[in-house]
Amino acid sequence: MGMLDGKVVIVTGAGRGIGRDIAMLAAAEGAKVVVNDPGVSESGAGHDDGPAMQVANEIRAAGGAAVANTDSVAEWESANRIVKTATDAFGTLHAVVNNAGILRDRIFHNMSVEEWKAVIDVHLHGSFYMARAAAAIFRSEERGAFVHMTSTSGLIGNFGQANYAAAKLGIVGLSKSIALDMQRYHVRSNCISPFAWSRLIGTIPSDTPEQAARLARMKAMETSKIAPLAVYLLGDEAKDVSGQIFAVRANEIFLMGQSRPIRSVHRDEGWTPQTVASHAIPAMKASFYPLDRSADVFSWDPI
Repeated sequence: MGMLDGKVVIVTGAGRGIGRDIAMLAAAEGAKVVVNDPGVSESGAGHDDGPAMQVANEIRAAGGAAVANTDSVAEWESANRIVKTATDAFGTLHAVVNNAGILRDRIFHNMSVEEWKAVIDVHLHGSFYMARAAAAIFRSEERGAFVHMTSTSGLIGNFGQANYAAAKLGIVGLSKSIALDMQRYHVRSNCISPFAWSRLIGTIPSDTPEQAARLARMKAMETSKIAPLAVYLLGDEAKDVSGQIFAVRANEIFLMGQSRPIRSVHRDEGWTPQTVASHAIPAMKASFYPLDRSADVFSWDPI
């Protein structure tokens, strides 16, 4: 018995890397898989049916059940076609992994509107479209699971990724809202922040020794390490896990924090700009977060 026996799962961006490994493991655990990937470049250009078809063929060759889909998640109509692919092929849908993504890295003050919009459309809008398209099935059948990929670029911070960071932190808010709104229908929603060497990570510049060292650490982290947690979160064994944010870094799994108050100050008579300056900020300053990046917080070699 596999952990996902009888489940129908959509994995977006499943033609390569993290998505491919999740699709392959889900199938090995008994799931019927829709392998979605439009075969675009790292920046979102072009189209190639090959990657999705290849992964679906590999699953079938191994004795599993899979169909390929090459629609984009970045449009409402095409997201609905991805869900329809699942229901046409397998009759229903039990889980969605929102993994599709692109990068258009640029330092903020040079970032174009097009670079901003392209990344938001795929990551944030795409995650909403896929989840919303699946929601009617999950609600009517009173079960379902979402796994969304976030990033420490949004959770912590990084240089030159304002579009990506905003999308990935937005996905955290989306996931928590889904978990709250659909809890009554026994629908779960969680996030994973993956550390792994992939096509997208390979586009990050390594112009300094520090950047080169960071990328060298990333190369040691295999995409296949993300799949076990993702597959677990899709299964019935995770029925009590929802609204959480995890990170996976080689053989390490982290439960990430969520925003909560850490300090407070008050004045019975209320505040003025002057007393904010003289009282509130000095009282809280010791608890300010530094301008950390992901690499500053995860500074040790992967285990």
